[in-house]
Amino acid sequence: MPSDEISPRRSDAAAKMRAADSDREAVAERLRDAAAEGRLSMDELEERLDAAFSAKTFADLEPIVDDLPEAASAPRRTDEPLVLKAGGSNLRQTGYWVAPSEIVASAGMGNIKLDFTEAECPHKVMTVKVSAGMGNVVVVVPRGWEVQTQEMSTGMGNVINRVTDPPGRDSRLLRFSGNVTMGNLKVRYPSRFELAWKRRAAAKRQA
Repeated sequence: MPSDEISPRRSDAAAKMRAADSDREAVAERLRDAAAEGRLSMDELEERLDAAFSAKTFADLEPIVDDLPEAASAPRRTDEPLVLKAGGSNLRQTGYWVAPSEIVASAGMGNIKLDFTEAECPHKVMTVKVSAGMGNVVVVVPRGWEVQTQEMSTGMGNVINRVTDPPGRDSRLLRFSGNVTMGNLKVRYPSRFELAWKRRAAAKRQA
């Protein structure tokens, strides 16, 4: 099985590695966010999304996001609930941040991404209250975490939990509650390409 320790441009072998659906989806998420940030026009977004979903290898994916920075979030230092409301926009909580014990994610027609892979998480148990009308909520967690979605209800939407590994020794429990009307809640691990992209961004910052 390919290792998660692949870094972009590390070698010809790494560049030729076949991309997974999770890699293509991670790139698509970043492209949509970049368009919302004003970094890409709608024409550029459509063109790059087509390229992302047709990509077969890491080498195909790299140039699609090569000129886009990794978004960063301001650290949170209190345990007040984090409330994210995306009426018709895209919201991201990524990079380094301090996760509170309660998070509210409301996606009307917009999209929300919660990325815990670089977050400081002082609480063993955290709750995420989700309300997704026609929007999507994507949650990325480190391996070794436990995720519970039994309290979620759905209409025409979907709840997709791809976190299947057994909990680790220093595990965190993420409990989801709420409803998905026509949108989607997806909980997943970071893709190989996403991890490599983060390491490359970190290396650039340290250079």
